[in-house]
Amino acid sequence: MNAPISASLLNSAQALTQVSQAWDADLVKQLTNYIAIPAKSPMFDADWAQHGLIEKVVQNAFEWVQAQKVAGLTLEIIRLPGRTPVLFFEVPASTGNGGQPVSSQTVLMYGHLDKQPEFTGWRSDLGPWAPKFEDGKLYGRGGADDGYAIYAAITAIQALKTQQAAHPRIVGLVETCEESGSYDLLPYIDTLRQRLGDVGLVICLDSGAGNYDQLWMTNSLRGNVTGVLKVEVLTEGVHSGDASGLVPSSFRILRHLLDRLEDSASGRLLPASFHCEVPADRLAQARATAAILGEELFKRFPWAHADCGGSSQTMLPTTSDPLQALLARTWTPTLSVTGADGLPELKNAGNVLRPYTAFKLSLRLPPLVDAARAVAELKTLLEDNAPYQAKVTFEGGAGATGWNAPGTAPWFEQALHAASQDYFGAPCGYIGQGGTIPLMNMLSTGFPKAQMMVCGVLGPKSNAHGPNEFLHVPYAKKLTAAVAQVIAAAALA
Repeated sequence: MNAPISASLLNSAQALTQVSQAWDADLVKQLTNYIAIPAKSPMFDADWAQHGLIEKVVQNAFEWVQAQKVAGLTLEIIRLPGRTPVLFFEVPASTGNGGQPVSSQTVLMYGHLDKQPEFTGWRSDLGPWAPKFEDGKLYGRGGADDGYAIYAAITAIQALKTQQAAHPRIVGLVETCEESGSYDLLPYIDTLRQRLGDVGLVICLDSGAGNYDQLWMTNSLRGNVTGVLKVEVLTEGVHSGDASGLVPSSFRILRHLLDRLEDSASGRLLPASFHCEVPADRLAQARATAAILGEELFKRFPWAHADCGGSSQTMLPTTSDPLQALLARTWTPTLSVTGADGLPELKNAGNVLRPYTAFKLSLRLPPLVDAARAVAELKTLLEDNAPYQAKVTFEGGAGATGWNAPGTAPWFEQALHAASQDYFGAPCGYIGQGGTIPLMNMLSTGFPKAQMMVCGVLGPKSNAHGPNEFLHVPYAKKLTAAVAQVIAAAALA
């Protein structure tokens, strides 16, 4: 795929009208039903197979795709023993009504149907499994991240078919283990490798957008390491008046161990191996994106407010410089504590020196840092030479290496900017994302020459994984049409 394209191969107005009608008449309804099903990823529902909720969303999507009767499309649910299922579809290449030759390479479309857990803090009239459509936004867990993907993908293909546009061979892979790190996905890719074919373009619909005013391409993803750090000092709790001062606090020891990893004053991670240099092309794109988004890069978050002497103060970000803000959330390693155990609720917290403290750690890694090496290094860093010979364990350590996009082929860059202008009236933007999509590193390794259209609907305040998550439907409509147009462009590339 390297020849330039000269013009759009779709009637963009017709495509957007058709896609918008599909969203209004059907897709919002389908996703409303999807959101209502708590199909939590296996990491958060160990009994997912018995509960049958993942099976339900897969079956619903399967039946919907079949009902669309896309010309030439074949569809199946593939199951490997003991693993979450995947949806796989295939659409043969078409020369369209022009009869021109089309690229021999394959377009791979990707999404997932598993979800993050509920979390707290939802608006009183909203809930993770209580979908609500309001002001163009569909609220609820998983619609934007990214249950919409399979529905948008098929709708985009249908737009191509309606206009009898030429397109390459298209395959789709929709997994149900992404929110657990996609540990089930690699065996499926190995099983399907021959059927995937020679992939020249990957369209991943599981990412975000810098705003809702233009098409956004993700050019990097951070990696991730997770695990549970546990410090045990006693076999049972004892009266704090009797033991404190002699028995070290498990919380203090845990805090001391984290000081090996992180400078608590600045948040900077201390091991040099967890850092990497930002490539020159990514730095240039970050400067351009910082100029577009400006203060919106940090104003988009729901900052806490405090009353101080009758005046209100707003929580401050780590930096107010747009470029540094963008790099901080895309190329800087960062530690978050996402859960805790061994700590009673405040109402039940008596004067007891607790026997242990455990934190669930989430360490975001720069795109070019190897996650497997980071897991091993982190375990050694935290467990070795424990203070007071406390029992320290870092268990469940798992990692996913990040991703840095390959160079952009001329035809692909031209197609992206044309689609962004046609549907948004603005040029395509490029932005790194702080999250992790394990598949992208796998695909870049398996298909090193493929172009990567990594995009999605997770724009400002959409709040994936948190309370009040929403899907911005007007943006999703335009993105769906833009995807169709890029696939049409790939036919001649």
